[in-house]
Amino acid sequence: MSLHTILGASGQIGTELARALYHHHTDQIRLVSRNPQSVNASDALISADLLDLQQTIRAVDGSNVVYLTAGLPMDTQKWVEQWPIMMRNVITACKIHDARLVFFDNTYMYPQTEELQDEATPFEPNGKKGEVRASIAKELLDTINRGELEAMICRAPEFYGPDKTQSITNVTILQKLKHNKTALVFLRDDTLRTLIYTPDASRAMALLGNTSDAFNQTWHLPCDDNRLTYRQIISQGEQVLKKPCRYRVLKRWQLSLIGLVNPQIRDASELLPRYGCDNKFDSAKFKQRFPDFCVTSYQEGVQKSLIGENEYVNN
Repeated sequence: MSLHTILGASGQIGTELARALYHHHTDQIRLVSRNPQSVNASDALISADLLDLQQTIRAVDGSNVVYLTAGLPMDTQKWVEQWPIMMRNVITACKIHDARLVFFDNTYMYPQTEELQDEATPFEPNGKKGEVRASIAKELLDTINRGELEAMICRAPEFYGPDKTQSITNVTILQKLKHNKTALVFLRDDTLRTLIYTPDASRAMALLGNTSDAFNQTWHLPCDDNRLTYRQIISQGEQVLKKPCRYRVLKRWQLSLIGLVNPQIRDASELLPRYGCDNKFDSAKFKQRFPDFCVTSYQEGVQKSLIGENEYVNN
């Protein structure tokens, strides 16, 4: 049985990917991070720093499929300095060990307009984080096109979801509602958002990683096409929590002021244009290839994010 290795396994995506692989595909799973912890009883654990080539090579040794799900804090300088090194190290390690690579990517390199985004959307980054994501994606695509590595890019829009899911939507809206605080909406509450439920992203990536003809191409991971505005998402939260929910819309000038004292808001500023218009991320390619894949609706996803999986099942 083939060995599936998750690099950057401690985050929400890596954790849910380990669950999805175990329940649907294989129990031969290796989790790699600086301080890995078991998700399934049979998981193998390796501590490694992906900024170190030799540690990365050791972590990949023996793997058939490698998933790069690592993340970095919302720190522009760290992204610029560290992402190219990590991508280069992982590509090198996979080439040495003849392992297939599945790269979990975001949409920071896409134009932040209301135009529909599909796998052919050109890269037009708005800021340094977007530029570095475009650069590492291009490096991987060039490696694929030269025939040096079997790999794929799995691209996802902004997350929402349970547990330790980290995103602007989760941190400033869903977690605020969950703890009876005032939610904060960036720029507008009436633009349509495409969000991906984190368990869906991980299930889809596990499926792609176990589909031989899915390699050497880019995939948009599946999202509910019945997009909601933040106003509608908060209204959905009120129905789930059975109480009124408060929120404020923060204008650009207010976010600029907050950014003077909050480095996370400051480093997120290059993403602001996407909150000022409809965000339409298209995942038709995946849905056509895997018509039986069940995509979580926003209504169900918001409910599970706010009250938890067990409570949702028992509700």
